[in-house]
Amino acid sequence: MIKVDRRIVKSQSSIKNAFIELMSEKNLDDITIQDIADRANVGRRTIYLHYLDKFDLLDKLMEEHINELRRLCQTSSELSFVEANLIWFAYFEKNHSFFSTILTSKGAPSFRSRFLKLVMEELENELNLKEGINQGLNKAIVLPFFGTAIVGTIESYFTNEIREPAPLVAEQLGRLLERNL
Repeated sequence: MIKVDRRIVKSQSSIKNAFIELMSEKNLDDITIQDIADRANVGRRTIYLHYLDKFDLLDKLMEEHINELRRLCQTSSELSFVEANLIWFAYFEKNHSFFSTILTSKGAPSFRSRFLKLVMEELENELNLKEGINQGLNKAIVLPFFGTAIVGTIESYFTNEIREPAPLVAEQLGRLLERNL
């Protein structure tokens, strides 16, 4: 069993939380390592011990969440779209500050493209173009269509364009997917 140093975990968590808070307040270009260190109550050296720079920190943060969403997809592969969406939205709510900041930040457009890629990869496993409602449709059109719809709906939820509670959004998005895939 691998022993985890709680001090490292605590430092990294403080750094990540400080960075997300700063991203909700400032443009990414205006955030400095010193800003992150001050907000996280750690030294600059501590940040550089774990991350090359703020872009590496952002990249690792995004990758961490993409990997967790992928893992959630794998563990819920036998569930209906409604049930799987409820799990995703519970994760979104648990990490609300990250997702609301990253999906509304001008400084992190790469997250949206990574997120869209993940959604399309997962949809591809569910898509049947040989029979049923989507028979004969082109995968190169269907996947971006549904992927963009899902990501756009989630973005709308986090930008408060959709003001419904997370479980309702998850359930209705799942029902739409079940009807159309």
